[in-house]
Amino acid sequence: MSSAAQLSQIEFLKRTFIIVAVAVIPFLIWYLFGVVLMAFGAVILAMLLRLIAEPLVRWLKVPGPLALIVSALIVIGVVLGAGYLFGTQITSQFQDVVRRAESARADIHAYLQESDFGKFVLNEISGSTFSVTEILSGVLKVSSRFLEAVIIMIVTGIYLAAQPRVYRDGLVWLFPPRAHRRAAEVIDEIGHALRLWLIGQLIEMALIGALSALAVWSIGVPSPLALGLIAGIGEFIPYVGPLLAAIPAILVALTKSPEAALWTLFAYLVIHQIEGNIVAPLIQRRMVSIPPAVMLLGIIAITYLFGLVAIIFAAPIVVVIFAAVTVIYVRDTLGEKTALMRKLR
Repeated sequence: MSSAAQLSQIEFLKRTFIIVAVAVIPFLIWYLFGVVLMAFGAVILAMLLRLIAEPLVRWLKVPGPLALIVSALIVIGVVLGAGYLFGTQITSQFQDVVRRAESARADIHAYLQESDFGKFVLNEISGSTFSVTEILSGVLKVSSRFLEAVIIMIVTGIYLAAQPRVYRDGLVWLFPPRAHRRAAEVIDEIGHALRLWLIGQLIEMALIGALSALAVWSIGVPSPLALGLIAGIGEFIPYVGPLLAAIPAILVALTKSPEAALWTLFAYLVIHQIEGNIVAPLIQRRMVSIPPAVMLLGIIAITYLFGLVAIIFAAPIVVVIFAAVTVIYVRDTLGEKTALMRKLR
């Protein structure tokens, strides 16, 4: 066999291997989606650690490795400090939220049982098997498998934060040598988009959590710290999380009085109107702006495909996909001047 034929055969085998690999990737993502979620969690944690470390390096001239150690200690200190100062109170308030929410559910169930229409509604939603206590308690319970995933995510995040360039270069090496430079630029831009989104989300989480806790406290609703924490955490999942976070607040307020429930509903609507029309636009001027419908449909699609657990990191996954499509296809292939490109440049 001539050398030309051998080269042709080798090239054919290489292309066949690439096609097979590309075809297998979606199936690997499907079966290993839990690993994908842990990877996203690790990347977000690494970005958080580096966000805290950067001011130390820039303003205080602290060496990079030492700044990362200080950053990790700050995160640990904040978590432990919050647990020490508010842990008992927040735990008791979470228990109070569960108890009051279940009490409100029972009252609503009894009220609906008094009418034929109410009985019809209960039959349609299988009200006899619905339990707020079971749902909230299930969310708050931590399984050993979940703890293992969290530990792996934390350790991986620390490694990523310590040597981000090593892993970034590893991704670049997956591409042909002639494409290394462009691959590095695309990876950096997608990472920058995710970083900007994270900064914006942290700001919104802090503001919404504080405003929600202050609102329910002023109304006189029990457990304001727990409800504020739920609202802040819920903000990590755009559009869907705030709606879910409002449910326990309204149910807890309902155990106090119908008027308190109405005021709580009104307060949450006002807070999220302020967030949607004032806070978010101001933040997005300096951050990555994704159309709301794209984000919402992306979150729903990912949750539908991979299960309810995927909703935790569905938003950053949507950010990465949106940034990749915008940078690789809309900008580089079509040559369009996109809003995301202006944010990144």
